[in-house]
Amino acid sequence: QVQLVESGGGLVQPGGSLRLSCAASGIIFSRYVVAWYRQVPGKQREFVARIMSGPGTIYADPVKGRFAISRDNAKNTVYLHMNSLKSEDTAVYYCNGAGQWGQGTQVTVSS
Repeated sequence: QVQLVESGGGLVQPGGSLRLSCAASGIIFSRYVVAWYRQVPGKQREFVARIMSGPGTIYADPVKGRFAISRDNAKNTVYLHMNSLKSEDTAVYYCNGAGQWGQGTQVTVSS
């Protein structure tokens, strides 16, 4: 059974940093394209970043230069490193890979 579990969300001040984790079980995560999305109430889920099974990453324009997506294949985990956070980054962040979604982790950026 494939399962993705996100963690690492929380409350952070503007300008701060967080690292989100997406841990996979039941699959070899390195074989899959994995993406992060985010959603705020009343809006559609939006793409944030994607990491390929090989080299290569893609970022949405609002997070370019501030966020970085990476893998730790030994831990079967994908990370989203978020820096210079802004209030508009507040959302529930979801991991997607191998046709599965995680349960989401809340990120709140507020002073």
